[in-house]
Amino acid sequence: MRIGINTRFLLSDKMEGFGWYTFEVVRRIVQNHPEHEFMLFFDRKVDKKFKFGSNCKEIVLKPQARHPFLYLIWFEWSLNRALKKYKIDVLFSPDGSLVLGSRIPQINVIHDINFEHYPEDLPGLVGWYYRKYFPKFARHSQKIITVSESSKQDIVTTYKIDPQKIVVAWNGASEKYRVFSNEEIQVFRDDNNLKPYFLFVGSIHPRKNVQRLVNSFERFMDKNSFPDMELVIVGKPMWKGHSIDIPETVKKNIRFTGHLTQKKLVQYTASAFALAYVPYFEGFGIPLVEAMKCGIPILSGNKTSLPEIAGDAAIYCDPFNENEILKGMNRLFHDQELRDTLRNNGIQRAQLFSWDYAAEKVWTEIQFNLIH
Repeated sequence: MRIGINTRFLLSDKMEGFGWYTFEVVRRIVQNHPEHEFMLFFDRKVDKKFKFGSNCKEIVLKPQARHPFLYLIWFEWSLNRALKKYKIDVLFSPDGSLVLGSRIPQINVIHDINFEHYPEDLPGLVGWYYRKYFPKFARHSQKIITVSESSKQDIVTTYKIDPQKIVVAWNGASEKYRVFSNEEIQVFRDDNNLKPYFLFVGSIHPRKNVQRLVNSFERFMDKNSFPDMELVIVGKPMWKGHSIDIPETVKKNIRFTGHLTQKKLVQYTASAFALAYVPYFEGFGIPLVEAMKCGIPILSGNKTSLPEIAGDAAIYCDPFNENEILKGMNRLFHDQELRDTLRNNGIQRAQLFSWDYAAEKVWTEIQFNLIH
């Protein structure tokens, strides 16, 4: 049988959430099922690291789909024609979008529908595309896979979808994330001229709440008479025009790294004092699992999926309340016993999250549609 996969978020230069999900799940599916043929559909030149096996063919379709109108052309014209040309039996789409003009079975992953609740956070045309087409994609798919119970309930309620149509499969985190020794942490900090630091990982996007995190960190530094601490922000702006205002008093204590290689991201995560991750809307929150695997205590927002994922490995705050974010930073900074408890809880809880499990859940739905 021949399975088509939308792999347009596999990018050689900058892998974000959709990209890593696609990489981890698709690689496993292809390698675990050599009896099937896989057609990976890209919208640009394919990096050799995305050639997953001899049972896999990489196909580049034009145009590059990086604008809402180009999304429509790519899916409804280019991909639709390719599905017919290559006689695809099932299409799997890890980024949620589908080919509405095709009647073959299609399975999509809707990670979250933040754009329905905070439309002002996205550029106008992008938000329009998501709000207009994702309800159609949800109805058109044979099965929806999502990454948390929180997202499932949101999709059910907002789009009036039968809960039986939606399967929850938690994300995982790379096996490269691990606990560093005290010596490894010190060497990394010394090599990079780093003080102990709170870490944030994610795109610079309004819902990630980075501005309130920065404001709270400024107050943290002032309240504690300028401790020897930093805030490291790993990520790049998702949309043009989204920037963060950095107060003069803490400019020297806040570091933006931009996009990092996975090796560097593992080092930054495992060497952090704590993860400060306070989005106000999140479908899952992979940095939580990465921090848990590294034994890093977590300050998390208390909205949407985050408590479901972090469990007892985090302390929580209202992400809209800078006083609560500040309080959480202070608790972690002053309470060694709390940090040790969260660290131990996180190492245990991290075992619940596996890309192998996520990939197998996806494959179960693909296989069902191949048979039926």
